[in-house]
Amino acid sequence: MLPVRGRDGRAVRGARILGTRTAWTPVGDGEFFCPGCGGDRNYQRLTGRRRFTLLGVPVLLRGETGPVVACAACHRHFGTDVLDHPTTTRFSAMLRDAVHTVALAVLAAGGTCARASLEAAACAVRAAGFDDCTEEQLDALVEALAADTGRVFGEPCGAGLAIELHEALDPLAPHLATIGREAILLQGARIALADGPYTPAEREVLATVGAALTLCTDDVTRLMAAAARTPS
Repeated sequence: MLPVRGRDGRAVRGARILGTRTAWTPVGDGEFFCPGCGGDRNYQRLTGRRRFTLLGVPVLLRGETGPVVACAACHRHFGTDVLDHPTTTRFSAMLRDAVHTVALAVLAAGGTCARASLEAAACAVRAAGFDDCTEEQLDALVEALAADTGRVFGEPCGAGLAIELHEALDPLAPHLATIGREAILLQGARIALADGPYTPAEREVLATVGAALTLCTDDVTRLMAAAARTPS
């Protein structure tokens, strides 16, 4: 069989003679969310050394490449920035902790921990993944929080509580679509409204929640107003 030739009669033959090859070396491993598979998978972190090849034989070092992340399931390579995306398991835990923190902050700002507020908070926390959460547990946690920080129920959001909200929400916000961030704020708003209109302290807490979720002030105001108009 005659060899296949390009227009100049040499291109295809040259490509068969010369080429490049990358030798990959594992330098770490772990679990990540694979964008190719769409789920949690094991990965290897690889660095590579590229070489020119002559007739398939490596002959000359061309330089280093990578690092890359290689999925153990689909074997595709990705940039290391994919490791910034939390795994499904980690994301669920972050979301659960965020809802729990927002619920406690709103209850502490409410001033009374009325039964209706506790029920609304417990329902939101259970839906987020704390299946065994009860109203009594939340009530005790709010009292412990007040005792630990020296806060008085119903006072404006202090620096310590604002820091806790940002610690819970800042890492989560980049991985949530707008509707997801708004849903967390609305959950807090419904807890605040369960025992009556917003208090100034509740408004301040919800404003802090909105800022941590990277929602603009106008959107926070709109969402709080919408929650207040919605029958419970």
